[in-house]
Amino acid sequence: MNASRKCTKTGCSQLAVATLTYAYADRAVVMGPLATYAEPHSYDLCSDHASRMTVPQGWEYVRLDSDGYAPAPEVDDLVAVVEAVRERPAEPPTVASAVVSSMPPNASGPVPGEHRRGHLRMLPGTGPGNVDA
Repeated sequence: MNASRKCTKTGCSQLAVATLTYAYADRAVVMGPLATYAEPHSYDLCSDHASRMTVPQGWEYVRLDSDGYAPAPEVDDLVAVVEAVRERPAEPPTVASAVVSSMPPNASGPVPGEHRRGHLRMLPGTGPGNVDA
């Protein structure tokens, strides 16, 4: 759900929490939780405007269940990505890591045709399109 959409009422800059849709054929106004995507014939409203909504005389007002039309907490996507890839503090060595670190480097030797870039390595293949074959 995109919680960064703003209220469509003129002059309002609050975050939208509800979506309003008119069903003209049924003479009904439908208010529900914020839609996943913005639709051209619906209106996103903040909690203030959603709670004070009135409908034309003779129209039915349908209010779908929600969580009180409270804005979701803002989470910056970039901050979330940074937190996800941030390096973790070094952990104490385990028995397995001690055994691996005591082995001589490249004990099995490099594989012919192996290409290394940092901690990654690319091994030669035998499939179609192999340039090393």
